Amino acid sequence: MSHFYAMLSRMKNINRWGLMRNTRPENLSEHTLEVAFIAHSLALIGNKRLGKNYNADGVAVAAMFHDTSEIITGDMPTPIKYYNPEIKAAYKKIEAIAEEQLVDMLPCDLKDCFQGYFKPDEQTEALIKAADKISALIKCIEEIKMGNMEFMEAEKSTKAAIENLKLQEAKIFCDEFLGSFYLTLDEQRNSDR
Repeated sequence: MSHFYAMLSRMKNINRWGLMRNTRPENLSEHTLEVAFIAHSLALIGNKRLGKNYNADGVAVAAMFHDTSEIITGDMPTPIKYYNPEIKAAYKKIEAIAEEQLVDMLPCDLKDCFQGYFKPDEQTEALIKAADKISALIKCIEEIKMGNMEFMEAEKSTKAAIENLKLQEAKIFCDEFLGSFYLTLDEQRNSDR
């Protein structure tokens, strides 16, 4: 019996942003789906507009698995995870062990099929990292729109982190899609009329 998918279903039990007061909690499943959507879009933008040759579907699937280690480790808040190089390195090791535990839950004949999702190539990893940051920025925007000023500094630092990636695909996505997240539903629906 394989426990792999039963473990993946526990992603909905892992809440993010543990150090911050949230107007609406966000779980790991929600975040992961959003990151997969955005990473897929970044790959398509790269292919259509920048002459890249990404496997957009593969990028989306790898993004679905990008934080699955947190099923085992829980969500380590970013200020703690990146507090210093020793903590960052130790947490990377813990994440790798957790990913190995998850892969070991698969039937033997399927394990090699998942290796690329847990250990994507550099280009895919860069797109997922950008998508992860964009998803965090969207969360900040949503919280601030609800009057939660707790996310003001996180919004500034996340915008800066996205810019520092110097990934043209991320800049294009933010320029073309991010503004809509600042609007209400009625504004989004009526702006095209």
